Amino acid sequence: MRSVVYPGTFDPITNGHVDLIHRAARLFDRVVVAVALDTGKTPLFSIDERVALVRGSLTDQPNVEILPFQGLLVSFTRDLGVSVIMRGLRAVSDFEYEFQLASMNRRMAPDIETLFLTPAEKYAYISSSLVREIARLRGDVSTFVTPTVQAALKARFG
Repeated sequence: MRSVVYPGTFDPITNGHVDLIHRAARLFDRVVVAVALDTGKTPLFSIDERVALVRGSLTDQPNVEILPFQGLLVSFTRDLGVSVIMRGLRAVSDFEYEFQLASMNRRMAPDIETLFLTPAEKYAYISSSLVREIARLRGDVSTFVTPTVQAALKARFG
């Protein structure tokens, strides 16, 4: 069985993330969406809330699992018996950081490959941080996130 791990903070999950997950689900038998606890960031939503939002946004994908994780991604990936990590690239500006992460992961775990996918062009500009800011300022985020996430953002910001 071909499996891939797609890690991220998903704070919150956006339509760009969902697009990548749907595309990965066509390429792999099993997609593990790994929701990171230790990110060095202060998330808007708790780990349990983020896992629930990802689940609520992916109800139509039977070959997708959503799991929280902490610690080294390569250790988590290896513990699952998976040898491929998928990362999303929205723009050239993402590449340098993602390349650095992939290189470090390869150094720590040469048996684990990193695969990069780009979202559909209509989602390439969406980021979780921009969605949070728009929601905080009471803007309409309906074209950037699923209804589940939109409701959670509305509840969080009033």
